[in-house]
Amino acid sequence: MDASPTVAPGVASNVAPSLAPSLAQRATAECLGTAFLLATVVGSGIMAAKLAGGNGAVALLCNTLPTGAILAVLILAFGPVSGAHFNPVVSVALVLRRELPANVAAVYIVAQILGGILGVLAAHAMFELPLWQLSMTVRSGPGQWFAESVATFGLLLTIFGVSARSPGAIPYAVGLYITAAYWFTASTSFANPAVTIARALSDTYAGIAPAGVAAFIAAQLAGAAIAVPLARWLWR
Repeated sequence: MDASPTVAPGVASNVAPSLAPSLAQRATAECLGTAFLLATVVGSGIMAAKLAGGNGAVALLCNTLPTGAILAVLILAFGPVSGAHFNPVVSVALVLRRELPANVAAVYIVAQILGGILGVLAAHAMFELPLWQLSMTVRSGPGQWFAESVATFGLLLTIFGVSARSPGAIPYAVGLYITAAYWFTASTSFANPAVTIARALSDTYAGIAPAGVAAFIAAQLAGAAIAVPLARWLWR
């Protein structure tokens, strides 16, 4: 395991090795960040469905803006600790780029999935809904699968492209990208296996039926598989 903290791609750290966050601290940051992300996605979806009066466009907008905003905040807050991945695809991509040890990535991924589930439970509790649910919202078909590939592909290109020249802008770039991708992708841009798994446990506006999870994750990994070598070639 490396001695220095793993940060978001291209974000420099001047923390002395002896003061670097431990793996436990980094995993906790990944868990907390992903939990807040899912609490925002699901909670704002519940609120949007309540207040939009059946207007789908308004509901989507009310779900989109908090998600993009919280991503910027969470990356700013937890980036110095863990790199603020909050996404197994990002962690795997960094392993492929040899910027993150595989054993650390494995711990991150477990923390991200656990955090996502905790965030969904927190959202349910805040809105006094049954804690444990399975979504009935069907999200499937070639268009949605392709959309997830595109969403994940674009997310990774955003991260690596911005980190190559303006690493301090990563929080804002990621938040803005996801805000846009909610609207230009047919799937509303999950782009994250931990988010996909967690949202299957919420029969609310943001949910996805468990039967659709595997295909979404496969599409996300396919998008990442293209983005990683392309990013290496574009931004050497």
